[in-house]
This record gives sequence, C-alpha cells and structure tokens, in this order.
Amino acid sequence: MTNEIIEQVCDGLDMLNEDTSVPRNIRRGAEQVKTLLLSDSDPLDVRVATATSRLDELANDPNIPLHGRTLIWNIMSRLEELA
Repeated sequence: MTNEIIEQVCDGLDMLNEDTSVPRNIRRGAEQVKTLLLSDSDPLDVRVATATSRLDELANDPNIPLHGRTLIWNIMSRLEELA
C-alpha cells in the first residue's frame, strides 16, 4: 500500500515536471521532491513531512497555473495518507 501511494505520487510529480506551462522553478521543485521521496536516507515519515512542506511552498508560488496548483494539492492529499 505504501509503495503504491509513493508510486502514484511520483507519477503526479512526473506529470507536473513534464508540463511546459508550469514555470521551470516549480518543475525543478517537483523533481527534487520526487528524489527526496525515493531516497532511503531518512525515515518515511520525515521524507513525507519534508515533501509536503516543499509542495506547499510550490503551491503558494504566485506564478503557478491553476491546474498545476490543483495537481500539487492532489499529490499532497495522497502523501497525507502515509502520515
């Protein structure tokens, strides 16, 4: 179940990263969050909390289009299931 959720989150982050209508800094941030989630250097709860915090920063960027913000919120909802 946990791996399934992380896989879905990574798919969403990939969608965000590949969307050229989303500003480059947000796409870069999505890639960094994906790398963070997939690394085994920290416990899962720490990775989820850090990823959620970073995604919240990205969602509050004034330059992000509405569909990008909605996708980030959906990703954060999936991450909350792991907390």
